[in-house]
Amino acid sequence: MGDRFTITADKDKLATRFGVDVTDNYQPKYNAAPTQILPVITQGSKGLSFFYWGQIPDWSKNRSISAKLIYADAASVHTKASTKRLLQSSRCIVPVDGFYDWKKVSKKGKIPHRFVFGDNAIKSFPGIWEEFEDNDGNEFHTFKIITVPANSSVAEMSDTMPAIFDKQQEEVWLSDTKEIEALHDLLQTYPADKMGSYTVSPKFSDTNNEGAHLIEPFAPADQFGNYSLFD
Repeated sequence: MGDRFTITADKDKLATRFGVDVTDNYQPKYNAAPTQILPVITQGSKGLSFFYWGQIPDWSKNRSISAKLIYADAASVHTKASTKRLLQSSRCIVPVDGFYDWKKVSKKGKIPHRFVFGDNAIKSFPGIWEEFEDNDGNEFHTFKIITVPANSSVAEMSDTMPAIFDKQQEEVWLSDTKEIEALHDLLQTYPADKMGSYTVSPKFSDTNNEGAHLIEPFAPADQFGNYSLFD
């Protein structure tokens, strides 16, 4: 699956949707990517927190390690000792209104898509988070997004996709419960008929690119994955 998502709502809309305080530190993200500091909501919190997605930037130099730090598989998150503990005590949700993935159309051609939810709704990804301390005593926090098998729409591109929550699921996930089975039961594949998708510019593949232009519909590539020269 892809490793980018969006949360484009302004702070007032985000505060209303999740019932939390949102400070001016929050800025919409059109190209949220690993190693970036991104908004999350943790258990018992009345405001947004800002954690690194998966890793701090220095860790990303080791790709074999970094790939394992971005996601947690729903199939094993409740059985692995390292993630079971976090599932019981360190859960969070990640506000989102879309995510990206690539559809392979030839050996070298891929067409980027953005997946969205009905009527541009704001949803969330369930996650788990950790706190670390470096050798200088500096504390920082990272989070992982929990993945599930892809639905029929995403399956054209990837075997997995993020789990996606609505308000009712979020309330349980952020509650004080430590019932592993009840939490695991929430991690279901989101229905394909409640999602939409459209082609976008490949410019989001560069994590330095940011802005509303990244989510604008982009003319579909031809069968060889060739893009317009006028983008």
